[in-house]
Amino acid sequence: MSKVIFHIVTPERWEEFSSHDSYVADSLTTEGFIHCSFENQLEGVIGRYYSNASELLILEIDSELLTSTLVEEASTNGEIYPHIYGPINKDSIVNVREWKR
Repeated sequence: MSKVIFHIVTPERWEEFSSHDSYVADSLTTEGFIHCSFENQLEGVIGRYYSNASELLILEIDSELLTSTLVEEASTNGEIYPHIYGPINKDSIVNVREWKR
């Protein structure tokens, strides 16, 4: 069954990948996976990691369309988060939402 997960990115970072078929967050290199969230986790993640941001983009990703491996695993305070072990193929991104403070 298809599940939508979410990845938060700055508009500037997203623009770097405008002509690419996939998107790669810095964390793929530094931690081995791309951090994602379930919808109910978005505000908490934004508050913890993007408190100074005035504008963000939220990528809505259809997990069934992902070509990289998706793993749901414990992270902050043991809470389960979705992590993508590889690039995000752009055809799995079903919507890009603007978020403004």
